[in-house]
Amino acid sequence: MGVYQPLIYKIATQDWEFDLIHRLNYRTFVEEIPQHQHNPSGTLVDKFHAQNTYIICLSGEELIGMVALRAERPFSLDQKLPDLNAYLPAGRILCEVRLLSVEPKLRKTSVFLGLILRLVEVAKARGYDMALISGTTRQLKLYQRLGFVPFGPVVGSGDARYQPMYLSLEGFEEQVKALVERVQRETKEAVFLPGPVAVHEDVARAFASAPLSHRGDAFRTALGAVKDKLRALTGARQVALALGSGTLANDMVGAHLAHLPGNGLVLANGEFGERLIDHAQRWNLRFEVQRQNWGEALDYGVLDQRLRSGPALAWIWAVHSETSTGVLNDLDALRALARAHGAHLCLDAISSLGTVSIDMTGVYLATSVSGKGLASYPGVSIVLAQDPIAVPGKLPRYLDLSRYWSDAAVPFTQSSNLMFALQTALEQQTPARYVRIARAGALLRSALAAEGFCLIAAEQHSSPAVTTIALPRGVASRGVGEWLQQQGLHVAYASEYLLARNWIQICLFGEFSEQALYDLVSALAHQIPARQQRRA
Repeated sequence: MGVYQPLIYKIATQDWEFDLIHRLNYRTFVEEIPQHQHNPSGTLVDKFHAQNTYIICLSGEELIGMVALRAERPFSLDQKLPDLNAYLPAGRILCEVRLLSVEPKLRKTSVFLGLILRLVEVAKARGYDMALISGTTRQLKLYQRLGFVPFGPVVGSGDARYQPMYLSLEGFEEQVKALVERVQRETKEAVFLPGPVAVHEDVARAFASAPLSHRGDAFRTALGAVKDKLRALTGARQVALALGSGTLANDMVGAHLAHLPGNGLVLANGEFGERLIDHAQRWNLRFEVQRQNWGEALDYGVLDQRLRSGPALAWIWAVHSETSTGVLNDLDALRALARAHGAHLCLDAISSLGTVSIDMTGVYLATSVSGKGLASYPGVSIVLAQDPIAVPGKLPRYLDLSRYWSDAAVPFTQSSNLMFALQTALEQQTPARYVRIARAGALLRSALAAEGFCLIAAEQHSSPAVTTIALPRGVASRGVGEWLQQQGLHVAYASEYLLARNWIQICLFGEFSEQALYDLVSALAHQIPARQQRRA
């Protein structure tokens, strides 16, 4: 089969489709639900096969789910319930629904509902107005949510127990309208990108407010509230906010390091550490480089030995959460290292602020941005410090942090829309958010590992909000990313460094649901089976 195939619903007509039906029938009603005896062929042909109309869900040439419809009496329930008609409303045109099965990995997705919706379309087109089903007792709540009404006693025995149920087809659309709307809400575009991120509806409303002057009192009030919240979140005493990106924030740091006496050290164990090196080179800083393999944690013992044996350094510049690999570098270890050697610690916290608890005590300069972990719109550069660092008159005006430190300072044009949105997003930064991200990240990594996926960062050094996956040879990351996007699941794949390494990346920076995460893992596992993962 092709690896990247959309889900197709249809009536089975081809011999190969019927062969897949018999095999799914066997896996479900012999191996999973012990209703029939094992046989060496691994297939189970239903006794009513010739009378069945099968509605199926395919991905390429793989069968994802099926359900059968038939209208000839006696029904299977006739054999289980004497005088079946006595349990049913009179005057109905009946059909029987049988063999409803969905592959286990996709049972909590919309495939089940999709099969039922198409089943009802076929049944109504053929003139039936009521459908009967033997619903497995394992899924009674699900059937009832779809409008199925239980009747009569439970039939079957052991692990193969069923509740007779009926569904009034003429009222089905009304019965499931609310459910369909809920499913559509839950299965809307799910964004797992490093940016832009999915924002809370309150943040979106704040952003959509009428723009106000950055010289007005309302803007200054919002600016003060944002700075106060950032101080409370990080322990930093000084906050500078500029209109720009995280790259601008790091350029501000580089500009100030250029006027700090002495040499420095830049640490890199991923793409964004390499970008700090580039910042340092462009500012003509005097510095050394310590590189670690991508995906590895920084080796603080090696760093300590290097600092002991070399000349004294004025500063160390590192990435806290290395977004490219999902490694979360140890801030306490970096802080202790800088303190022990009398160096100023500068930190790129662009992907960690808002996803993990951060104490900026002992950090000389740190950078972040309004998007990513703070879950607002991109566009506000953030620089944090303990003391009001200044290099008067020696820097380009826009990069001079001394112009931003004061809470009343708005030296250049700002967007009130971005500031109000960031203020609203910061109000949602609570310890419960960190707990939720940590829990979801752990579940995500565990589920991916269980499916055989190769995760770049080791569990003990991983960021809860970033999971980077190496795909197997022969499975292109661009193709996977584009296919997931067609399914409404947006992951990072298009950056040059990801494409070069055949990686994809899942980020929990913005709004997300655990159901969407489950759908994402299920979709990946379905399209890239474990046997292919072993080639990663």
